[in-house]
Amino acid sequence: MTNEQISIHNTNSSPAKPEIVKSGVGVLDKAALILDTLEKEPCSLAQLVNATGLARPTTHRLAIALERHRFISRDQQGRFTVGSRFAELATAAGEDRLLASAEPILQTLLERTGESAQIYRRQGDQRVCIAAVERTSGLRDSIPVGAMLSMEAGSAAHILLAWEDNEHMHQGLRHAQFTAQTLNTVRRRGWSESINEREKGVCSVSAPIRNAAGHVIAAISISGPVDRMGISPGRHYAPLVMKAGRYLSEAMSRAKSV
Repeated sequence: MTNEQISIHNTNSSPAKPEIVKSGVGVLDKAALILDTLEKEPCSLAQLVNATGLARPTTHRLAIALERHRFISRDQQGRFTVGSRFAELATAAGEDRLLASAEPILQTLLERTGESAQIYRRQGDQRVCIAAVERTSGLRDSIPVGAMLSMEAGSAAHILLAWEDNEHMHQGLRHAQFTAQTLNTVRRRGWSESINEREKGVCSVSAPIRNAAGHVIAAISISGPVDRMGISPGRHYAPLVMKAGRYLSEAMSRAKSV
């Protein structure tokens, strides 16, 4: 056999399977291998088995478990891909930068609208209030920092769901009090309003806060009684809420570049 034949034979051989980094916890090491593989590109189950060298039943079981925890999702072709949970964790890790800029913006929003203002980020199937300022008198929508609210209702839920991938968007809509058309409208105009949706007599207006990559990481909102904010609150308040959201998005980008 000539050297040229040897070279051709080696070129056509199957690529070596990646080695599992061993931590002493086998199932975790295999899950990490799957995530490392999907970080490079989406994979079908067969492609994932081939790329990792793991047994098909093991690969399937771990992928489904990771999907349930949203570390993995599916694209439109049904392939496994990196899920939204990583973005949520990144948001939590960058929360200090967001909160450093949030208080004066929320206070300004309160002064200009006369309504309580909040920032929410998604945490699994709920949304958590990570910053808030409230009116000191009169009727107000009181939501303390740390409060967990449903993703099934409210303008902030619209914002946090509207830019999700199709699968998670459809999952979120299953029990929601709003529709896919609502989210289409939110994406088109860049803000959302809700009236009597989360709680009777309460309305809200929300806008997105984005990170340096342009991903929606949080929602900024104002909320108050319908009797004061009116039945079309977005018409009056959306420009102010959107401006606050853009300011915080820019602040996040500046902090990232420092």
